Amino acid sequence: MISIIVVSIVFGSLLALATLICGTVLIIIKTRSQTPRGATDSEEARVIQEIYQGLERMEERIESLETILMADREKDGYKK
Repeated sequence: MISIIVVSIVFGSLLALATLICGTVLIIIKTRSQTPRGATDSEEARVIQEIYQGLERMEERIESLETILMADREKDGYKK
């Protein structure tokens, strides 16, 4: 049961990361075609900052989930 949860978390995280990257690429492409170069640079910087912040939050969530899983394993008597 625990292994199913771990696999779900890992693949869910990968799917979320892939979605975030694809969305970012689409936003950048759309923005480049609509705005002059000066506005594009500031928009790109903003998008990159949002991606970075999103990845930091995802990393924190993954670490929290790993902590929960390890606590459950220790509670059930499993060792590494």
